[in-house]
Amino acid sequence: MTEARQTRILTGIDPRSWEHPADRAALNALRKIPVFDEVLRAVFGFFGEKPLRLAFLSASVRVSPTQFGRVHRLYGEACRALDAPPCPLYVRQDVTFNAFAYGMQKPFIVITSATVDALDDDELRFILGHEIGHVMSGHTLYLTMMTVLYQLATMGFPIVGLAARAVLAALMEWHRKAELSCDRAGILAVQDPQPAMRTMLKFAGGDSGDTNLADFLAQAEEYRETGDLADQVFKVLNVLALTHPAPVIRVAEMRTWFESGAYERILAGDYKRRGEPEPAYAQDLSAAAASYRDSARETFSNAQQAARRVVDSFRQGFSGPR
Repeated sequence: MTEARQTRILTGIDPRSWEHPADRAALNALRKIPVFDEVLRAVFGFFGEKPLRLAFLSASVRVSPTQFGRVHRLYGEACRALDAPPCPLYVRQDVTFNAFAYGMQKPFIVITSATVDALDDDELRFILGHEIGHVMSGHTLYLTMMTVLYQLATMGFPIVGLAARAVLAALMEWHRKAELSCDRAGILAVQDPQPAMRTMLKFAGGDSGDTNLADFLAQAEEYRETGDLADQVFKVLNVLALTHPAPVIRVAEMRTWFESGAYERILAGDYKRRGEPEPAYAQDLSAAAASYRDSARETFSNAQQAARRVVDSFRQGFSGPR
Protein backbone atom coordinates (compact mmCIF):
# COMPACT_ATOMS: atom_id res chain seq x y z
CA MET A 1 0.00 0.00 0.00
CA THR A 2 1.32 3.46 -0.87
CA GLU A 3 0.35 6.67 0.86
CA ALA A 4 -2.04 8.97 -0.96
CA ARG A 5 -0.30 12.14 -2.10
CA GLN A 6 -1.86 15.55 -2.45
CA THR A 7 -3.10 15.83 -6.02
CA ARG A 8 -4.27 18.87 -7.91
CA ILE A 9 -7.92 18.85 -8.98
CA LEU A 10 -7.92 19.60 -12.71
CA THR A 11 -11.15 21.57 -12.55
CA GLY A 12 -13.18 21.48 -15.74
CA ILE A 13 -10.47 19.73 -17.74
CA ASP A 14 -11.54 18.72 -21.22
CA PRO A 15 -10.29 15.30 -22.44
CA ARG A 16 -8.88 17.03 -25.51
CA SER A 17 -6.14 18.22 -23.16
CA TRP A 18 -4.64 14.74 -22.97
CA GLU A 19 -5.90 13.05 -26.13
CA HIS A 20 -3.24 11.77 -28.50
CA PRO A 21 -3.58 13.49 -31.90
CA ALA A 22 -3.79 10.13 -33.66
CA ASP A 23 -6.68 9.14 -31.38
CA ARG A 24 -8.62 12.30 -32.22
CA ALA A 25 -8.01 11.89 -35.94
CA ALA A 26 -8.93 8.19 -35.90
CA LEU A 27 -12.12 8.76 -33.91
CA ASN A 28 -13.14 11.59 -36.22
CA ALA A 29 -12.50 9.27 -39.16
CA LEU A 30 -14.71 6.62 -37.58
CA ARG A 31 -17.52 9.11 -37.06
CA LYS A 32 -17.25 10.25 -40.67
CA ILE A 33 -17.60 6.77 -42.18
CA PRO A 34 -20.90 6.75 -44.12
CA VAL A 35 -23.72 4.95 -42.21
CA PHE A 36 -21.36 4.09 -39.36
CA ASP A 37 -23.93 5.31 -36.83
CA GLU A 38 -26.44 3.09 -38.59
CA VAL A 39 -24.11 0.15 -38.00
CA LEU A 40 -24.06 1.05 -34.30
CA ARG A 41 -27.83 1.13 -34.15
CA ALA A 42 -28.09 -2.16 -36.04
CA VAL A 43 -25.68 -3.93 -33.69
CA PHE A 44 -27.09 -2.57 -30.44
CA GLY A 45 -30.68 -2.55 -31.59
CA PHE A 46 -30.29 -6.32 -31.64
CA PHE A 47 -28.12 -6.89 -28.57
CA GLY A 48 -29.07 -3.88 -26.46
CA GLU A 49 -27.27 -2.27 -23.53
CA LYS A 50 -29.33 -3.79 -20.74
CA PRO A 51 -28.19 -7.42 -21.26
CA LEU A 52 -24.56 -6.29 -21.21
CA ARG A 53 -25.06 -4.42 -17.94
CA LEU A 54 -26.97 -7.33 -16.39
CA ALA A 55 -24.15 -9.69 -17.32
CA PHE A 56 -21.77 -7.74 -15.10
CA LEU A 57 -24.33 -7.28 -12.35
CA SER A 58 -24.74 -11.05 -12.23
CA ALA A 59 -21.08 -12.08 -12.51
CA SER A 60 -19.13 -9.25 -10.85
CA VAL A 61 -19.06 -7.30 -7.58
CA ARG A 62 -20.11 -3.67 -7.69
CA VAL A 63 -17.56 -1.51 -5.87
CA SER A 64 -18.86 0.47 -2.91
CA PRO A 65 -17.61 1.69 0.49
CA THR A 66 -18.40 -1.77 1.89
CA GLN A 67 -17.23 -3.86 -1.09
CA PHE A 68 -13.64 -3.47 -2.26
CA GLY A 69 -13.30 -0.42 -0.04
CA ARG A 70 -9.70 0.23 -1.13
CA VAL A 71 -10.71 0.25 -4.79
CA HIS A 72 -13.66 2.52 -3.97
CA ARG A 73 -11.38 5.02 -2.21
CA LEU A 74 -8.83 5.09 -5.03
CA TYR A 75 -11.57 5.41 -7.63
CA GLY A 76 -12.98 8.44 -5.82
CA GLU A 77 -9.51 10.01 -5.71
CA ALA A 78 -8.98 9.44 -9.44
CA CYS A 79 -12.41 10.92 -10.26
CA ARG A 80 -11.69 13.99 -8.11
CA ALA A 81 -8.30 14.58 -9.74
CA LEU A 82 -9.87 14.51 -13.22
CA ASP A 83 -12.99 16.38 -12.05
CA ALA A 84 -15.11 13.53 -13.40
CA PRO A 85 -18.46 12.22 -12.12
CA PRO A 86 -18.13 8.56 -11.09
CA CYS A 87 -19.91 5.85 -13.05
CA PRO A 88 -20.56 2.30 -11.77
CA LEU A 89 -17.39 0.28 -11.16
CA TYR A 90 -17.24 -3.53 -10.93
CA VAL A 91 -14.58 -6.07 -9.98
CA ARG A 92 -14.69 -9.32 -11.95
CA GLN A 93 -12.97 -12.54 -10.96
CA ASP A 94 -10.26 -13.09 -13.57
CA VAL A 95 -6.63 -14.23 -13.50
CA THR A 96 -5.56 -11.79 -16.24
CA PHE A 97 -4.55 -8.14 -15.84
CA ASN A 98 -7.27 -6.08 -17.49
CA ALA A 99 -9.75 -3.24 -17.09
CA PHE A 100 -12.24 -1.78 -19.54
CA ALA A 101 -15.06 0.72 -19.93
CA TYR A 102 -18.31 -0.28 -21.65
CA GLY A 103 -21.78 1.10 -22.23
CA MET A 104 -23.69 3.31 -24.61
CA GLN A 105 -25.83 5.82 -22.74
CA LYS A 106 -24.77 4.65 -19.27
CA PRO A 107 -21.04 3.81 -19.15
CA PHE A 108 -19.55 1.54 -16.52
CA ILE A 109 -16.04 0.32 -15.71
CA VAL A 110 -14.83 -3.21 -14.97
CA ILE A 111 -11.48 -4.19 -13.45
CA THR A 112 -10.28 -7.73 -12.90
CA SER A 113 -9.47 -9.20 -9.50
CA ALA A 114 -5.92 -10.03 -10.64
CA THR A 115 -5.32 -6.35 -11.42
CA VAL A 116 -6.63 -5.28 -8.01
CA ASP A 117 -4.40 -7.81 -6.24
CA ALA A 118 -1.22 -7.11 -8.22
CA LEU A 119 -1.12 -3.30 -8.21
CA ASP A 120 -0.22 -0.91 -5.42
CA ASP A 121 -2.37 2.15 -4.71
CA ASP A 122 -0.72 4.50 -7.20
CA GLU A 123 -0.66 1.86 -9.94
CA LEU A 124 -4.34 1.17 -9.36
CA ARG A 125 -5.11 4.91 -9.48
CA PHE A 126 -3.40 4.97 -12.86
CA ILE A 127 -5.55 2.11 -14.20
CA LEU A 128 -8.75 3.66 -12.85
CA GLY A 129 -7.80 7.07 -14.26
CA HIS A 130 -7.12 5.42 -17.63
CA GLU A 131 -10.66 3.99 -17.70
CA ILE A 132 -12.16 7.29 -16.52
CA GLY A 133 -10.37 8.83 -19.50
CA HIS A 134 -12.20 6.48 -21.84
CA VAL A 135 -15.53 7.54 -20.33
CA MET A 136 -14.71 11.26 -20.47
CA SER A 137 -13.55 11.02 -24.09
CA GLY A 138 -16.79 9.34 -25.15
CA HIS A 139 -15.02 6.14 -26.13
CA THR A 140 -17.34 3.64 -24.48
CA LEU A 141 -19.85 3.34 -27.32
CA TYR A 142 -17.10 2.45 -29.77
CA LEU A 143 -15.29 0.19 -27.30
CA THR A 144 -18.52 -1.73 -26.74
CA MET A 145 -19.14 -2.09 -30.46
CA MET A 146 -15.58 -3.28 -31.01
CA THR A 147 -15.91 -5.90 -28.27
CA VAL A 148 -19.24 -7.20 -29.57
CA LEU A 149 -17.96 -7.49 -33.14
CA TYR A 150 -14.74 -9.09 -31.93
CA GLN A 151 -16.66 -11.70 -29.94
CA LEU A 152 -18.97 -12.40 -32.88
CA ALA A 153 -15.97 -12.86 -35.15
CA THR A 154 -14.35 -15.23 -32.63
CA MET A 155 -17.56 -17.26 -32.40
CA GLY A 156 -17.84 -17.48 -36.20
CA PHE A 157 -21.15 -15.62 -36.22
CA PRO A 158 -22.46 -15.68 -39.82
CA ILE A 159 -22.81 -11.94 -40.41
CA VAL A 160 -19.21 -11.27 -39.34
CA GLY A 161 -17.62 -11.91 -42.68
CA LEU A 162 -15.12 -9.81 -44.56
CA ALA A 163 -17.36 -6.74 -44.53
CA ALA A 164 -17.83 -6.66 -40.76
CA ARG A 165 -14.18 -7.51 -40.21
CA ALA A 166 -13.21 -4.34 -42.08
CA VAL A 167 -15.34 -2.30 -39.68
CA LEU A 168 -13.78 -4.19 -36.76
CA ALA A 169 -10.30 -3.46 -38.14
CA ALA A 170 -11.13 0.26 -38.23
CA LEU A 171 -12.30 0.13 -34.61
CA MET A 172 -9.16 -1.70 -33.52
CA GLU A 173 -7.00 0.79 -35.41
CA TRP A 174 -8.65 3.61 -33.48
CA HIS A 175 -8.56 1.75 -30.15
CA ARG A 176 -4.79 1.36 -30.21
CA LYS A 177 -4.52 5.14 -30.49
CA ALA A 178 -7.19 5.68 -27.80
CA GLU A 179 -5.13 3.62 -25.35
CA LEU A 180 -2.28 6.10 -25.71
CA SER A 181 -4.65 8.96 -24.87
CA CYS A 182 -6.04 7.27 -21.79
CA ASP A 183 -2.60 6.36 -20.48
CA ARG A 184 -2.13 10.12 -20.22
CA ALA A 185 -5.44 10.47 -18.34
CA GLY A 186 -4.27 7.78 -15.92
CA ILE A 187 -1.01 9.61 -15.30
CA LEU A 188 -2.90 12.85 -14.62
CA ALA A 189 -5.10 11.00 -12.11
CA VAL A 190 -1.99 9.92 -10.18
CA GLN A 191 0.14 12.97 -11.07
CA ASP A 192 3.29 10.88 -11.04
CA PRO A 193 4.73 9.14 -14.13
CA GLN A 194 6.44 6.28 -12.26
CA PRO A 195 3.33 4.24 -11.34
CA ALA A 196 2.20 4.21 -14.97
CA MET A 197 5.53 2.80 -16.09
CA ARG A 198 5.59 0.25 -13.28
CA THR A 199 2.10 -0.86 -14.31
CA MET A 200 3.22 -1.39 -17.90
CA LEU A 201 6.15 -3.45 -16.61
CA LYS A 202 3.70 -5.68 -14.71
CA PHE A 203 1.42 -5.92 -17.74
CA ALA A 204 4.39 -6.99 -19.84
CA GLY A 205 6.05 -9.48 -17.48
CA GLY A 206 3.64 -10.22 -14.64
CA ASP A 207 4.01 -9.56 -10.94
CA SER A 208 7.00 -11.76 -10.19
CA GLY A 209 8.92 -9.07 -8.29
CA ASP A 210 12.07 -10.03 -10.19
CA THR A 211 12.00 -7.07 -12.59
CA ASN A 212 13.84 -3.80 -13.00
CA LEU A 213 12.06 -0.62 -14.11
CA ALA A 214 15.25 1.09 -15.31
CA ASP A 215 16.00 -1.80 -17.65
CA PHE A 216 12.41 -1.75 -18.90
CA LEU A 217 12.68 1.97 -19.64
CA ALA A 218 15.91 1.30 -21.55
CA GLN A 219 14.01 -1.31 -23.55
CA ALA A 220 11.36 1.30 -24.37
CA GLU A 221 14.07 3.74 -25.42
CA GLU A 222 15.21 1.27 -28.07
CA TYR A 223 11.82 1.66 -29.76
CA ARG A 224 12.07 5.42 -29.77
CA GLU A 225 15.50 5.28 -31.37
CA THR A 226 14.25 3.24 -34.33
CA GLY A 227 12.49 6.23 -35.91
CA ASP A 228 8.88 7.37 -36.04
CA LEU A 229 7.19 5.10 -33.53
CA ALA A 230 3.68 5.18 -34.91
CA ASP A 231 4.64 4.82 -38.58
CA GLN A 232 6.84 1.81 -38.00
CA VAL A 233 5.18 0.00 -35.13
CA PHE A 234 1.46 0.53 -35.61
CA LYS A 235 1.61 -0.96 -39.12
CA VAL A 236 2.95 -4.13 -37.52
CA LEU A 237 0.21 -4.05 -34.90
CA ASN A 238 -2.39 -3.83 -37.65
CA VAL A 239 -1.05 -7.05 -39.12
CA LEU A 240 -1.08 -8.74 -35.72
CA ALA A 241 -4.64 -7.50 -35.06
CA LEU A 242 -3.88 -6.51 -31.47
CA THR A 243 -6.44 -4.48 -29.55
CA HIS A 244 -3.80 -2.73 -27.41
CA PRO A 245 -0.34 -1.35 -28.15
CA ALA A 246 2.40 -3.41 -26.50
CA PRO A 247 3.40 -2.18 -23.00
CA VAL A 248 6.92 -1.21 -24.10
CA ILE A 249 5.47 0.97 -26.85
CA ARG A 250 3.07 2.60 -24.42
CA VAL A 251 5.96 3.50 -22.10
CA ALA A 252 7.89 4.99 -25.01
CA GLU A 253 4.86 7.13 -25.93
CA MET A 254 4.50 8.24 -22.30
CA ARG A 255 8.09 9.42 -22.24
CA THR A 256 7.64 11.33 -25.48
CA TRP A 257 4.62 13.09 -23.94
CA PHE A 258 6.55 14.00 -20.77
CA GLU A 259 9.43 15.40 -22.79
CA SER A 260 7.07 17.56 -24.84
CA GLY A 261 6.26 19.54 -21.68
CA ALA A 262 2.50 18.90 -22.01
CA TYR A 263 2.27 17.04 -18.69
CA GLU A 264 3.83 19.86 -16.70
CA ARG A 265 1.72 22.48 -18.49
CA ILE A 266 -1.50 20.67 -17.59
CA LEU A 267 -0.52 20.37 -13.93
CA ALA A 268 0.28 24.09 -13.99
CA GLY A 269 -3.30 24.80 -15.11
CA ASP A 270 -2.63 25.29 -18.82
CA TYR A 271 -5.24 22.98 -20.34
CA LYS A 272 -8.45 23.05 -22.37
CA ARG A 273 -11.68 23.53 -20.41
CA ARG A 274 -14.97 21.83 -21.14
CA GLY A 275 -17.20 23.99 -23.28
CA GLU A 276 -14.41 25.53 -25.30
CA PRO A 277 -14.96 25.27 -29.08
CA GLU A 278 -14.00 22.03 -30.78
CA PRO A 279 -11.11 22.28 -33.25
CA ALA A 280 -11.88 21.79 -36.91
CA TYR A 281 -11.54 18.24 -38.21
CA ALA A 282 -8.78 19.42 -40.52
CA GLN A 283 -6.79 20.66 -37.52
CA ASP A 284 -6.96 17.23 -35.92
CA LEU A 285 -5.73 15.58 -39.10
CA SER A 286 -2.91 18.08 -39.36
CA ALA A 287 -1.85 17.51 -35.75
CA ALA A 288 -1.83 13.77 -36.34
CA ALA A 289 0.17 13.89 -39.56
CA ALA A 290 3.37 12.58 -37.97
CA SER A 291 1.70 9.59 -36.30
CA TYR A 292 -1.27 8.66 -38.45
CA ARG A 293 -0.51 7.92 -42.06
CA ASP A 294 -1.32 5.61 -44.96
CA SER A 295 -2.11 2.43 -43.03
CA ALA A 296 -4.84 4.07 -40.96
CA ARG A 297 -6.33 5.91 -43.92
CA GLU A 298 -6.50 2.66 -45.87
CA THR A 299 -8.20 0.94 -42.92
CA PHE A 300 -10.93 3.56 -42.72
CA SER A 301 -11.37 3.67 -46.49
CA ASN A 302 -12.08 -0.07 -46.49
CA ALA A 303 -14.44 0.37 -43.55
CA GLN A 304 -16.49 2.96 -45.42
CA GLN A 305 -17.41 0.35 -48.00
CA ALA A 306 -17.89 -2.33 -45.39
CA ALA A 307 -20.22 -0.33 -43.15
CA ARG A 308 -23.05 -0.39 -45.66
CA ARG A 309 -22.67 -4.14 -46.19
CA VAL A 310 -22.81 -4.79 -42.44
CA VAL A 311 -26.06 -2.83 -42.12
CA ASP A 312 -27.54 -4.76 -45.03
CA SER A 313 -26.47 -8.05 -43.42
CA PHE A 314 -28.18 -7.16 -40.16
CA ARG A 315 -31.34 -6.10 -41.98
CA GLN A 316 -31.48 -9.34 -43.91
CA GLY A 317 -30.55 -11.56 -40.98
CA PHE A 318 -32.67 -9.97 -38.25
CA SER A 319 -35.67 -8.55 -40.06
CA GLY A 320 -39.11 -9.26 -38.73
CA PRO A 321 -40.59 -9.20 -35.22
CA ARG A 322 -38.50 -10.10 -32.19
